[in-house]
Amino acid sequence: MSAHRLFALGAATALFVAMSLPCLGQELKNKPLAVTTPDGLTISAQEWGNPNGLGIVFIHGFSQSNLSWMRQTNSDLAREFHIVTYDLRGHGNSDKPLDAARYHDGKAWADEVQSVIDAAGLKRPVLVGWSYAGRVISDYVTNRGANGISGIDFVDASIKFIPEFVGDNLKNLPLMVSEDMLTNITATRTFLHGCFSKQPSADDFETMLAFNMMVPPKVRAGLSGRPLDATAVMSELTIPVLVTQGAEDRNAKVDTAKYTASVIPGAKLSIYDGIGHSPFYEDAPRFNRELAAFVRMANKPN
Repeated sequence: MSAHRLFALGAATALFVAMSLPCLGQELKNKPLAVTTPDGLTISAQEWGNPNGLGIVFIHGFSQSNLSWMRQTNSDLAREFHIVTYDLRGHGNSDKPLDAARYHDGKAWADEVQSVIDAAGLKRPVLVGWSYAGRVISDYVTNRGANGISGIDFVDASIKFIPEFVGDNLKNLPLMVSEDMLTNITATRTFLHGCFSKQPSADDFETMLAFNMMVPPKVRAGLSGRPLDATAVMSELTIPVLVTQGAEDRNAKVDTAKYTASVIPGAKLSIYDGIGHSPFYEDAPRFNRELAAFVRMANKPN
């Protein structure tokens, strides 16, 4: 075979191999999960990372989606742990019933979490709950107890609604339920900017605004007004708990995290100076490092 043909064959082989391998920095792929809740909703869920690793379930906040965790699912966390994300009912690609009653039943929220855990085959995962997910995790522990999980990370999330701990950014919520599209978009954009002290990149912000707008106004209204006081049940927790909080959070003031940490026995409080409502995005390296250490600790044999 001539040198020219050898070169051509080698080049073709190299091109084939290069096309078959992921590019450096390419986002990791997820495995979609089919999840149906006991009350008949289809929930969009995703598995990431090491299927043999310790389990982590990430639960997003009000009007957000599984894509909120983009800096966790495409990080070293996914190489070590078995990560599961999902869209809460009414959000993202999950079913979106417009009846407000579908969002007021704490047992339904708890069953939704368990349905995701079961679909992924996780054994005692750590639950990571951002913002509104504090309510969801409170529903889970209240209705199902904590025996099925190994730990909780409350991320700028509350276990009790205390009016004086509410930040100024939540004044945008009433306009986010408007049926007038321009009013809704304007309020959502303002609210989303207020969720960060260190603002997202332009591309990431566009993605975030897009998935925020996937939540219908009636769903947002249905999510509002639920009472929250899980103090009693949380004060009896015996599993490890991490309380993560941005010092410049404009949704939930730092006192929210301090209250949670004071209620739960042995809870560790981690405050991020210069960070807003989204420490997992604004300081992802620290967040991922602390979460990894917490998950390993929570799963150590007693």
